[in-house]
Amino acid sequence: MKVKVTGIPVNDQEKALKFYTDILGFVKKVDVPISADSRWLTVVSKEEQDGTEVLLEPSPNHFEPSKTYQKALFDAGIPYTQFSVDSVQKEYERLIDLGVEFSVVPTAMGTVKIAVFNDTCGNNIQIIEML
Repeated sequence: MKVKVTGIPVNDQEKALKFYTDILGFVKKVDVPISADSRWLTVVSKEEQDGTEVLLEPSPNHFEPSKTYQKALFDAGIPYTQFSVDSVQKEYERLIDLGVEFSVVPTAMGTVKIAVFNDTCGNNIQIIEML
């Protein structure tokens, strides 16, 4: 078994697509309409275009428990997921220059360094560097 797709709930798919591609640097992989206001919309790492796809899932708009869970995580400052980077400090500086808001600045924690930012679509996302 291996992970092919993992989902992140987003409250606006178009806004999420712009953030995840234009700001974070992911590449759009699949974009298929599934209803009048929803798409099967995935992005992948530019460095691993055949790797795991991130589904920008509109579930908060269609399933109230998902919306409640997403908001509770966000309000508590808990990241919905994490992405690996080579250098948290360099990525932090790059994203700050692009106007991304961080709730946790680069912080060493044992064998890792982390930072947490707002993806503008209802989620805290953590970036992590193995030290």
